[in-house]
Amino acid sequence: MASTTLAAGLNVLGTTLLERVGNTPLVRLEGLSPRLEGVQLLGKAEWANPGGSVKDRAASFIVADALEKGQISTTRGLLDATSGNTGIAYSMLGAAMGFPVTLCVPSNVSPERKRILSAYGANVIWTNPADGSDGAIRAARGLVLENPGQYFYADQYSNENNWKAHYNTTANEIWEQTDGRVTHFVAGLGTSGTFIGTTRRLRELNPKIQCISMQPDSPFNGLEGLKHMATAIVPKIYDSGLADENIEMPTETAYKMAKFLGRKLGILMGVSAAANVAAAVEIGERESAKGREAVVVTILCDSADKYLSERFWQEEQTA
Repeated sequence: MASTTLAAGLNVLGTTLLERVGNTPLVRLEGLSPRLEGVQLLGKAEWANPGGSVKDRAASFIVADALEKGQISTTRGLLDATSGNTGIAYSMLGAAMGFPVTLCVPSNVSPERKRILSAYGANVIWTNPADGSDGAIRAARGLVLENPGQYFYADQYSNENNWKAHYNTTANEIWEQTDGRVTHFVAGLGTSGTFIGTTRRLRELNPKIQCISMQPDSPFNGLEGLKHMATAIVPKIYDSGLADENIEMPTETAYKMAKFLGRKLGILMGVSAAANVAAAVEIGERESAKGREAVVVTILCDSADKYLSERFWQEEQTA
């Protein structure tokens, strides 16, 4: 990551957090299906980032660039809309560096996320849960119009540093950790930064790599942080023509996968991560059925610690 110049008064010790983002482990996902002969499934364990999620990458690049341009100070804070994880990353960096953070967040995010944001001291404006992340975006835009100059509006859905974080880090890590053997990359679409940035770089490294996006199968879903692009405010950084294929994921499938991973493999991960794994299994089974070897890599966005209050964990597992 590029070096940053801190605005006057900000805590230089906070830059050590920026240096700790990335270089997450690539873990084997074995025992997920009996129909994966010749296929290796791997996941980037993004909960190893200091803020506990893949969103640390985008947030760190956005903050580092804003600091270098003098857009953030002890009096001019950061503002953004978020469904949780990016806001947690911003709040962590703001607490460490000494700049204020204001977030617009749907009020139905998990209680764990609410407690974490509170613990970091973020100023949170809760928005109508029925409006989802789009409602939070509209609220943030309204604040910028009402208070011009008061905030640095990070706008993760339009900020080029979002996808560049993954272009410069995630993709290169995957390439190095697989010794260039990766054949398929699978990631969900929220801001779309993870998929867009990683795909662009992987395609440069090997144009034959298949890159598959995943999104909820309907506008009303339980895949927190992901967007149903056909009905949502589409992020400006999103490129609809980049994916080789798009998989639509039912919420129930992701829930079942999350429970299976925890109860059978001893890996607790968040719902969007479980949805990524389910999509990767689908791709892996297809390749195996065709008699092809494959190395399928996906993103394990975060662990389950922010979702344990969700009721689906207590429901009986079905086949």
